[in-house]
Amino acid sequence: MASPAADDYLKTVYSHTEWQDEAITPSALAAKLGVAPSSVTEMVKKLAASGLVSHVPYGAVRLTPAGEARALGMVRRHRLIETWLVSEFGYAWDEVHDEAEVLEHTISDRLLGKIDERLGHPRFDPHGDAIPDAAGRVHREEFVLLGSAPAAHEGRVLRVSDRDPGLLRALENAGLLVGRAVTVEGADRVTLEGRTFALPAGAGDAVWLTA
Repeated sequence: MASPAADDYLKTVYSHTEWQDEAITPSALAAKLGVAPSSVTEMVKKLAASGLVSHVPYGAVRLTPAGEARALGMVRRHRLIETWLVSEFGYAWDEVHDEAEVLEHTISDRLLGKIDERLGHPRFDPHGDAIPDAAGRVHREEFVLLGSAPAAHEGRVLRVSDRDPGLLRALENAGLLVGRAVTVEGADRVTLEGRTFALPAGAGDAVWLTA
């Protein structure tokens, strides 16, 4: 079942459980993809018939091993392209997601390999998301969501969600970038490089730290 739409569904199912354990429901899948629930129902049936997902009516959607392998391939494409756009063309980290969504379906495997080689086989994209290697392996440290971290927790910023470009810009302005060491002061405050400040709205659910 080769189609960009199918790849987008598989990538979205994978990404949903990458940083938390709750499986995605059809309604959540529809919301993330911005499509009607009826469209999700039809596509999930097709994916299940192709052996790419498992699903029971009104239940969660889960990737089969074959579906996960294909999803990891698309995730690799997306994140390598994002990294390439930032590294080679000066894109900001809040600008690359939509570009990568288009390019991931069009470039050849050969070009993707050349991009990977030129970038030095990066392990993480600009947002801190792990880039699967060519064999589909993912390397990631133990993590905790910033909003769930206890007061006095110290850790490096591992990952920042790219879902909200406005929040990405606010976090960049605050200096809360991937790799920075922070101390959690409370539910909505952190200390970074000796400076304590209030988090931008939504940051607690969009930033992951080392555990």
